[in-house]
Amino acid sequence: MIAEIQCLPNPTGNADNKYAHIEPAIAVVEGCGLTYEVDALGTTVEGTPDEIWALLRAVHEAAVNAGAESVVSVIKLAEAAPGREPSTIESLTGKFRA
Repeated sequence: MIAEIQCLPNPTGNADNKYAHIEPAIAVVEGCGLTYEVDALGTTVEGTPDEIWALLRAVHEAAVNAGAESVVSVIKLAEAAPGREPSTIESLTGKFRA
């Protein structure tokens, strides 16, 4: 399964660090042990459905627990049917990389 999550904390941070409410969410992804890419508008991660669903919740909750007044998370999922070859980050974007 592949998922993309975009967390939109309000506010995104504080006077000392404008990303203070999103950095903990990214840290959860960095520590998850799965293949991922942090992009300008979201983070893509690949793994089993159980790994992905648990990670999505942990990422969202990390942004909430970082001190934001509210957080909206936008999630996209792609999952292959049983017996089908699952998509990977590389299979979907490799052709377009320099």
